Amino acid sequence: MLVTTRAIVLKTIRHGDRTVVLKAWTERSGLRSCMIRTGGKRGTSIAALQPLNRIELVIDEHPERDLHTVRELRVDRPYTRLSLEPVRATLALFVQEVLYRVLREEAADEDMQHFLDEALEAMDNAPDVRYFPLVFLVRLAGHLGFMPEPPAPGEDRFDLREGHFTNSTAQHGHTLGPPLSLALAQVLAVDFADMHQLSIPAAQRRELLDHLLLYFRMHRDGLGELRSPAVLHQVLG
Repeated sequence: MLVTTRAIVLKTIRHGDRTVVLKAWTERSGLRSCMIRTGGKRGTSIAALQPLNRIELVIDEHPERDLHTVRELRVDRPYTRLSLEPVRATLALFVQEVLYRVLREEAADEDMQHFLDEALEAMDNAPDVRYFPLVFLVRLAGHLGFMPEPPAPGEDRFDLREGHFTNSTAQHGHTLGPPLSLALAQVLAVDFADMHQLSIPAAQRRELLDHLLLYFRMHRDGLGELRSPAVLHQVLG
């Protein structure tokens, strides 16, 4: 059955001289693995398969198979600033690395699709992207089912294991102190459109990002250690 769908490139894996396996998040079917020809007169350009490219696919799907075949591909919405600005290019590496490891559902998810569309647009065009990684992780956690709960009055510490704020330090040792917990509470209160209103010192941003990644590893199997955050810390300051 031929299926047409918007998709986001997560990763490509070389498979022979002129074929690659495309891992993509699709609007119609969630995570999909597809075989696609590259190069030559009829093959797809490798440039169209760069990570996080927003594309449209015509897929020959077979329910009994795990690997489907791409019949047609075109770039849907090219980025405007991503390839021109090193900071945004580094953000893209980070987002791609996270999404490739955490997106697993093989079913349509309208809310997730809307979030990804909004996140990629902000990554490309938001005037100030210093806080983008924090807002991205917090909002992604919500769509994966473990959104941190906002603090109630008097709760000035965040329990990473339990996913909520508290007024005491837990014995397991994974509790953020008041300064980082306050920074997290600020992030929880904004979305991509108003993240420029945040005011968190650079050192706290870096520390909070590392703790949010730990939070993901506690609540989502398979994330593991990422390579991109070290570079992200350097370019964002």
